[in-house]
Amino acid sequence: MKITIIGTGYVGLVTGACLAELGNDVFCLDVDQRKIDILNNGGIPIHEPGLEEVVARNRAAGRLRFSTDVAASVAHGDIQFIAVGTPPDEDGSADLQYVLAAARNIGQHMNGFKVIVDKSTVPVGTADRVSAAIRAELEARGADAEFSVVSNPEFLKEGAAVEDFMRPDRIVIGCDDTAQGQKAHALMHKLYLPFNRNHERTYWMDVRSAEFTKYAANAMLATRISFMNELANLADHVGADIEAVRHGIGSDPRIGHSFLYAGCGYGGSCFPKDVQALERTAQGHDLNLLILQAVEAVNEQQKQVLGKKILKRFGNDLSGRHFAVWGLAFKPNTDDMRAASSRVLLAELLRHGATVAVYDPVAIEEAKRVLALDFVDTPELLQKIRYAANPMDALDKADALAIVTEWKAFRSPDFDQVKLSLKQPVIFDGRNLFEPSVMTEIGVEYHGIGRSVLTRK
Repeated sequence: MKITIIGTGYVGLVTGACLAELGNDVFCLDVDQRKIDILNNGGIPIHEPGLEEVVARNRAAGRLRFSTDVAASVAHGDIQFIAVGTPPDEDGSADLQYVLAAARNIGQHMNGFKVIVDKSTVPVGTADRVSAAIRAELEARGADAEFSVVSNPEFLKEGAAVEDFMRPDRIVIGCDDTAQGQKAHALMHKLYLPFNRNHERTYWMDVRSAEFTKYAANAMLATRISFMNELANLADHVGADIEAVRHGIGSDPRIGHSFLYAGCGYGGSCFPKDVQALERTAQGHDLNLLILQAVEAVNEQQKQVLGKKILKRFGNDLSGRHFAVWGLAFKPNTDDMRAASSRVLLAELLRHGATVAVYDPVAIEEAKRVLALDFVDTPELLQKIRYAANPMDALDKADALAIVTEWKAFRSPDFDQVKLSLKQPVIFDGRNLFEPSVMTEIGVEYHGIGRSVLTRK
């Protein structure tokens, strides 16, 4: 099938590459010439395990191409995926300017029947706005080409996106019940047929329900994280071990084990943005989603937990203190720094007078870019950050180590070397990577999240 992907960001590039892997003829469009040049020169503009190999293989096979030519992209695909960014607007609602610009471009150039697929995470009712934008362009041209707008939200985890796309646990597609909608249904069924050979994974529904499903899923997962983080903070006060609690409640099949890990807050491009957008949608209908307001508030507070633990241990004046930070990306296997907890911790340490050495396996360059923006008004604080070449280099002469991202490379370090490198053996573990009893045995002063009962003397 001939497919067009509009947008070569995280969702668009993964979608395009994986659909090409299945034998489709895929045209990827982006207005950013820099991105297109990178892709046409054999690189990829994002870090995602396995993606570079899939892109290279399908470019070589002639099934995947990259261009800034809008007219050619519209002419190419019978199915046009809109996979552009929907960043939060000033009020937290999803900014649809790029989605609607893509829709207008389609309307300006389309001639035959097209299926327009909203792949970006968009609020309920976006398909209606996309339809209106296309229809307005067709009317301006005096054209009467038919089309149908479909909602097909993505459920990709950064760091495992290729695997998630190729082996999905569900595919959600929303179509309307018009004649055009039925035609779109048939084309989407054909496109996703390879994923349903073992068993049916596609959930068909109306368009608005499909749009709502993506937000509901991310809001539920964010709620579980904030719920456990709030309980972890209480556990520290009442003398309970949050890991024991996690196992105890996770064994209940009605609850399950997923997304019950306490830590120093969630980040990334999805959960913070989508929770806010769902809240703003509700406010537009004079409703207050009290649970999601609490989820967001708890998460913002949780990002401050590591900093507070460090200040409690070393005092509010950190002048002359030096700290090592392992992990900058919001999660492992990505270089994504959006809403990362590390940014909150670094700001806290630097503004209290400390210097820091930081290490992340892949996010160093992105961190330099993002932190320059965070400290644009206080550039002198940037001079207090040293970017280490490896984890042990970051520890040199540090008063303590803070772990923010749960990279596998951090799970089993040489603790003898850790103790030798640090001025004093103190670890603040924002992801509960280590067992407190083991840390006590080897002489490390250990501060986890919700596990203080195991290190109290």
